[in-house]
Amino acid sequence: MKIGIFSILPDVIADPAIVARHAEELGFSSYWVPDHIILPSTYDTEYPGRGLEDEEPDYLWQMPDPMIALMRAASATSTLEIGTAVLLAGERHPLHLAKEVASLDSFSKGRFHFGIGAGWCREEAEILGVDFDHRWGQIKEAVKIMRSCWADPETEFHGKYYDFPAVRCYPKPHQKPNPPVYLPSIIVGGEWSQRVFKRIVQWGDGWLPVVADINQIAIGMRQMRDLANESGRSDKKILVNVLGGNGQWRTRKDIESFVDLEVDQVTLWLQSRDVDGIRKEMDKLAADLLA
Repeated sequence: MKIGIFSILPDVIADPAIVARHAEELGFSSYWVPDHIILPSTYDTEYPGRGLEDEEPDYLWQMPDPMIALMRAASATSTLEIGTAVLLAGERHPLHLAKEVASLDSFSKGRFHFGIGAGWCREEAEILGVDFDHRWGQIKEAVKIMRSCWADPETEFHGKYYDFPAVRCYPKPHQKPNPPVYLPSIIVGGEWSQRVFKRIVQWGDGWLPVVADINQIAIGMRQMRDLANESGRSDKKILVNVLGGNGQWRTRKDIESFVDLEVDQVTLWLQSRDVDGIRKEMDKLAADLLA
């Protein structure tokens, strides 16, 4: 099983090149970053992290572009995998995003993992052209377009949200047919959303769950496998990368439990916000979990 790291604010103070290079030297498998293009100065949407934090954290509106941050990380490393956790896919045009993903995957020689989300802030999403009430329907169209761009000589599409004649979109990604597409989910009311699992089975490649209890992962994996079997996709490989919350999954016992579940990866949230602090934090994590 792989162990990755997640940097909440991969800015110049937590330089992705320095952090990623050190992570690779220590033996971590991957480096992941989040995404918000903008955040309105005022908005009415309730922040989903309320209750865990006293107020909206400042990093929500300070994040650099994830693709540029990951290109910097990829250029400083040779084997470390890179990923978005998660990029708000509906806030970009899929033709432009398809080219960015393919370029990053090509330059990194197939090290990119594409975690996507639909976002929680209505005002942010609508400023950037998202049909917020039907945002997953819009993203489904976008992913269909991107998959065609990554694999086909030409792409033509006529849908509800996107409509264009045949175009050529290059380069093609290094990974064939495409970098894996992950969808996130959290437990709500003690139950996993079956809609998320259906999306993963139908048009995704992987799952990025956030949980409070390791047993919730076992339940979710079983439910998703049942859905795959019911839909005739029993041979489908679904990658599972557990996203650790702030301070989660930092003991060897935690990691061994995920190994027993045959999880593909656990990604740990770095709590430090500057290079020196992150180096020390990763040194300790490596000594505790990778030695």
